[in-house]
Amino acid sequence: MSTTQLPGEAIQLERLPDGTYRLHSETVIPYSLEEVFAFFAEPENLEALTPPWLNFEIITPSPIEMREGTLIDYRLKLHGIPINWRTEISDWEPPYRFVDCQLKGPYRLWRHEHTFTECEAGTRVTDEVHYAVWGGALVNRLFVQKDVTRIFRYRCEQLRAFKPVSEERTAR
Repeated sequence: MSTTQLPGEAIQLERLPDGTYRLHSETVIPYSLEEVFAFFAEPENLEALTPPWLNFEIITPSPIEMREGTLIDYRLKLHGIPINWRTEISDWEPPYRFVDCQLKGPYRLWRHEHTFTECEAGTRVTDEVHYAVWGGALVNRLFVQKDVTRIFRYRCEQLRAFKPVSEERTAR
């Protein structure tokens, strides 16, 4: 098992003994658990956390009710290649956690657990992704690892700039 701590970020990526990968990311946001979870409970907000170079688009019609069993379809482009992605919300425990699992998409396995915990500075947002790629370690090292870490680095940056809807309205 090898672990890579990415410089300047609370992001870790490791290869597990079964050949899958685990990405762990933590970001603390100076807002309440309820405010932060409310943002994540709106799937449309995922676009704000996704790098523009992915051309990410939710194709499931809005509004989307988040709950266990919800299916969400996305379209994105990775290195110019169009990708359709379908996830299922397999666990839904507001305001503490939810899990989305890829049913259709580019990965052999993708399970993303989002956990929210109160802390002294606000709310700790923890992302834990277990994934596997077609082609194994070589494909991951040459192509996937760089993209996944870049996507989560962007996500962390966007989360650090997060403001709840109520505060955005007040600032106008």
